[in-house]
Amino acid sequence: MTLSDAALRDEGLTVDNEGRVLIIGCGAIAREILAICEVNGLSHVDLTCLPAILHNRPDQIAPAVTRVLDDKGQDYDQVFVAYADCGSGGAIAKVCAEHGIDMIDGPHCYSFFDGNARFEARGEVTSFFLTDFLARQFDAFVVRPLGLDRHPELRDAYFGNYEKLVYLAQSEDPALDAKARAAAETLALPYERRFTGFGDLATALQDL
Repeated sequence: MTLSDAALRDEGLTVDNEGRVLIIGCGAIAREILAICEVNGLSHVDLTCLPAILHNRPDQIAPAVTRVLDDKGQDYDQVFVAYADCGSGGAIAKVCAEHGIDMIDGPHCYSFFDGNARFEARGEVTSFFLTDFLARQFDAFVVRPLGLDRHPELRDAYFGNYEKLVYLAQSEDPALDAKARAAAETLALPYERRFTGFGDLATALQDL
């Protein structure tokens, strides 16, 4: 059995993570983080992901990040928080400032995948966005939580002011494209697909 870092510390043993980097990331972008690390040869980087469902309760993200920092942060030479603001109202940035660590720039993942400057310039306040993760998990993160599977008549109440669904694709995957198109049909919205790749996320991580 392998002891955790916390358990090793409790036993008075040394945790040898010299030169290593810890990423505390959102589970919704775990695939992308791992892919960027692999492409850039970041074998010295460890990833700890928080549940993606926290996006439904953004007030809980910063406290969750703090718990990971308290548990693991002291064992690494560098820590990076792979979250943008994500609806936390500046709470994640405050935690990062208190601990002297960096995070992803931008309001949310739609913005940094598209490129923060490009996303801001578009000003698409009437677009509903999907990423690869949300295309996969559309039912679990949108349909069921909003009760659209039980009460489809609520669709217009939630989405009546949107003009289109935009799929910001991180990968070239026809199956995900089909899922995103189906999501647009569910919401009765015109469909647009944009390939973004990893956007500003790649820039933020490749220098670790």
